[in-house]
Amino acid sequence: MQIQDTLSMLVERGATDIFCVAGRPISYKSDGQIATLDEVRVGSEEAYEFIRQIYELSNNRPMDRLLETGDDDFSFAVNGLSRFRVNTYKQRGSLATVIRVVPFDLPIASAMNIPEIVENLSDLRHGLVLISGPAGSGKSTTLATIIDRINRTRNAHIVTLENPIEFLHRHQLSIVSQREVQIDTENYASALRAAMRQSPNVIQIGELRDAETISIALNAAETGHLVLSTVHTLGAVNAVDRLLHSFSPAQLAQARMQLSMVLECVVSQQLVKRINGGVIPVFEIMFCTTAVRNLIREGRTHQLSQIIETSSDLGMVSMDSSLIRLYQQNEIDYFEMVSHAVEPDTITRVVGPARSV
Repeated sequence: MQIQDTLSMLVERGATDIFCVAGRPISYKSDGQIATLDEVRVGSEEAYEFIRQIYELSNNRPMDRLLETGDDDFSFAVNGLSRFRVNTYKQRGSLATVIRVVPFDLPIASAMNIPEIVENLSDLRHGLVLISGPAGSGKSTTLATIIDRINRTRNAHIVTLENPIEFLHRHQLSIVSQREVQIDTENYASALRAAMRQSPNVIQIGELRDAETISIALNAAETGHLVLSTVHTLGAVNAVDRLLHSFSPAQLAQARMQLSMVLECVVSQQLVKRINGGVIPVFEIMFCTTAVRNLIREGRTHQLSQIIETSSDLGMVSMDSSLIRLYQQNEIDYFEMVSHAVEPDTITRVVGPARSV
């Protein structure tokens, strides 16, 4: 079967991720569950051919990086079908890949169960906004809805730095420049430096990974730009700590001061299974009030959770409170609530035992 036929069949089945790993049939994830396309196990040669065809579809992208370094990231599109974000890698001496299905149409916040208060972050004119969560939790989708709303409602220059590009934004009221790391620019740090010379109003950074990129991002936010990015960690407090822990002890005091001044909001999210099938995102939201800024500056980030818990009147919500709400609304079951909780023991004391069926 040709790769394009396989992709068409899997998109038709509602796949969000597609897996090709030697020793197992072609598999896909739909509604959070992994299923197989058929019962035919893929061998090393078949996996190589599957991946070779993916590179062919991606404008005959060379496989050199994959073969030399052991992994590669890129994206491509199939007209009339979908866009795809690809990670190829070596495992146990053979090649493997995971392909994320990215629809052509930009996500609509309400349809994706993204709260309006999160979408309204598009109204910010400067500062740093962080979207955190584990891989596959919908961070890119949330970020895309915010960028799309800015694009539709503001006259601005939006620069996105991604690896690889997922959602495509058409120019609307704004100009949108989308740059792919390793294709259009060498790395995040150099792209971010260049972005500062491109008269941006809004800068989207695919991920904040290292002290150099984080430092440039903080400077960009400090000089009047709106900077949006993701962090691979669960929880608003952990996101703040992840950024600060990237700096050396000698840089830490300055980093705390700068972060306390520019951070506007941290949104943390994860996907949980619905009782009636499918998945739904659950959010933790922390806005940077004076109390939050003081705790960051003073290095008392462990106390931020208490501020989140007691500031619901300001729009803040903790992850566990969001899980309890979904459980009480019969959206998720007891096990799903507890297994995704930050403090499972506390959440069971608040809610009590599981409801009898």
